[in-house]
Amino acid sequence: MTHPTLLVIAHGSRDPRHAATVHALTERVRTERPGLRVETAFLEFNAPSVPRVLERLAAQGADEVVALPLLLTRAFHAKTDIPSVLREARARLPRLHIRQADVLGPSPLLNATLGRRLREAGVRPGDLPRTGLVLASAGSSDPEAIAVIAEIARELRHTGWCAVRPAFASALLPRTEDVVRGLRAEGVERVAVAPYVIAPGRLPDRIAAGAEAAGADVLADVLGPAPELARLLLNRFDEARVPVGASLSA
Repeated sequence: MTHPTLLVIAHGSRDPRHAATVHALTERVRTERPGLRVETAFLEFNAPSVPRVLERLAAQGADEVVALPLLLTRAFHAKTDIPSVLREARARLPRLHIRQADVLGPSPLLNATLGRRLREAGVRPGDLPRTGLVLASAGSSDPEAIAVIAEIARELRHTGWCAVRPAFASALLPRTEDVVRGLRAEGVERVAVAPYVIAPGRLPDRIAAGAEAAGADVLADVLGPAPELARLLLNRFDEARVPVGASLSA
């Protein structure tokens, strides 16, 4: 095999919707770039595992793999879990060259995916000046990841929303329902909740429950297998293949 394989590494979940969404996304990536071999692996809960996929690729003669974390921020899984799994694989499979791509966020393509999901949920451009947006992420104890979410909220504030506030489903506060109620208390006429998560599962369900409990006017879907997200995966794949100091246009 002469062309690198793209290995998309998802966290995994006991919720079957999670794996189904991940597979739908990787299938869209294949459609976007015919001829690219795209494999999927999971850190936990779902099969196949990352070591098993890498072993299979090595046995089939693969010589280069780009391992892409299906993660929105650089938190524990991107900094610790995945590098550890890949280090062990490199030691066991020395003939297989494994590169780790960067995480997905932040990116204008993620913001575009959020916009797509909000439009699908019924938000129109004319609604933005009277609508507050709750950017609801899974949450993390990693300060770098939290700073990224805060910066995305600031960027979105400049796209026409009357207010944009972050919320978190785990690890820290505020929760989605608290932010929705806070925006109402500030006099915001309409409130939309946008889950900044890729696939369904326990934490996205917690976001949805909070939005419903607080009476949000709009609840967008998770990012899911959107075309913008598929293009972002390919961008990260291409970036990982470019030598350090080189240009993508070179």
